[in-house]
Amino acid sequence: MSIERSSGILLPISALPSKYGIGTLGKAAFEFIDFLQDSGQSWWQILPLSTTGYGNSPYQSFSAFAGNPYFIDLDILIEDHLLTKREVSAIDFGSNPTRVDYGKIYAARNSLLVLAAKRGLKQEQTDFQEFKSENAYWLNDFALFMVLKQKFNMICWQDWPEQDLRNYVATSVNKAEEIYQEDLVVICYIQFLFFKQWQKVREYAAEHQIKILGDIPLYVSLDSADVWSNVQYFQLNKNRIPIEVSGVPPDYFTADGQLWSNPLYDWSKLKEENYSWWIKRINFSNQIYDALRIDHFRGLESYWAIPNGEITAKNGRWVKGPGMDLISVLKSTFPDFIFIAEDLGYQTEAVKELLAASGFPGMNVLQLAFDYRDAKNNPLPHDYVRNSVCYVGTHDNAPIMLWQNNARHEDVLRAIKYFGLNKKEGFNWGFIRGGLASVSDLFIGQMQDFLGLAANSRMNTPGSMENNWEWRLIKSQLSSELAGKIKMYTEMFGRSNKNSKS
Repeated sequence: MSIERSSGILLPISALPSKYGIGTLGKAAFEFIDFLQDSGQSWWQILPLSTTGYGNSPYQSFSAFAGNPYFIDLDILIEDHLLTKREVSAIDFGSNPTRVDYGKIYAARNSLLVLAAKRGLKQEQTDFQEFKSENAYWLNDFALFMVLKQKFNMICWQDWPEQDLRNYVATSVNKAEEIYQEDLVVICYIQFLFFKQWQKVREYAAEHQIKILGDIPLYVSLDSADVWSNVQYFQLNKNRIPIEVSGVPPDYFTADGQLWSNPLYDWSKLKEENYSWWIKRINFSNQIYDALRIDHFRGLESYWAIPNGEITAKNGRWVKGPGMDLISVLKSTFPDFIFIAEDLGYQTEAVKELLAASGFPGMNVLQLAFDYRDAKNNPLPHDYVRNSVCYVGTHDNAPIMLWQNNARHEDVLRAIKYFGLNKKEGFNWGFIRGGLASVSDLFIGQMQDFLGLAANSRMNTPGSMENNWEWRLIKSQLSSELAGKIKMYTEMFGRSNKNSKS
């Protein structure tokens, strides 16, 4: 299925305004959908909804399926009589409305959610039992995984002292499920609360003709319920230790490359089962999103395999991935679902050929087209094709005003000349204009770029563990004036949501 000429805004759920330390699926989510409609937009792109693990990254999660409990809105729980205002107001969620304090969120939220779940379990459970049944293929293992992680002080499952649980021995797993049944049902109920709230957001978005563009990482985290309970699908040795791990080789941006350390898939085993695990994963996404961005798409053509134990990504090797074999299965199974390929990074002719064969729209990043270090891999708008998505920058890039401050002077001058940038319009608005004017079927801008933010507004710096995933929006920044200006630009280039408010 193709994308009609349209545009949208990239804003993670975590960045929504909230008095509880992090964005949630409550009132601010509905108000942002209103803002998107008022702005003439058709898409809301988010980052993975999954639980956050190491480094607070949504791309390193304890589960490829479970929703992030941090996003459960506490005001809704109060309205549903699962919590009281006094219980919520007694918690310190952090004092800076522009940043997420993950330390305080981690310490504060779980006790409230457990309390809410225990109260909810005393109410009518028909919907909950239906949710458990429909999601049993991942929910049961995830719940037990999290209970055991808590029992073992949150250490990686590979270091659990009880070997039979570490090795997912059926008798020990079944016994643990009996012992911890009360704890397991609480974790399942918290997931029920998450997806119940998410469904309300989805329904509201659909009513306002706003589509949700979701995101999944190609790889899953080593310390996840997915690997612990499905070791047969990953390249692990007899001791369940990765043989090689994921990453990308050195480039102009990182001299050591990027060592992600995810376990690599055993694609031959997955193929034997007709990629059933991947089909379950995509089917889950199909149920909660309108379209899906596949992060690190080039890893399906060839992936960088790094010997486990290396401290950099330098000493890896390219290994052929499943390519069109997997893509054909996904396309035939989900013929009406929209896939977007994040084809950035180390480009080869083989990757370009795979993208063309897949029919998926690839990605173009305006900012990178002017960066002398990587410009050859990123065409300028006059070379774009319609079947693509144009970004000013992604969550891995600096907002454009920060890029202007930090980029090489010659690169900035090239952009000024190419787009005819001027102070009256604004550097950021000139880039937005350039993206909206492109032939790409879809244009996406980061919220930070529409706001013209620079310092302290970057969402993620690849290769760094400092200050990532923390930026938050302030409610007053979503003004009617800003919505009107975005809509004016959007209509100018024929991308406006025809159902937007006049």
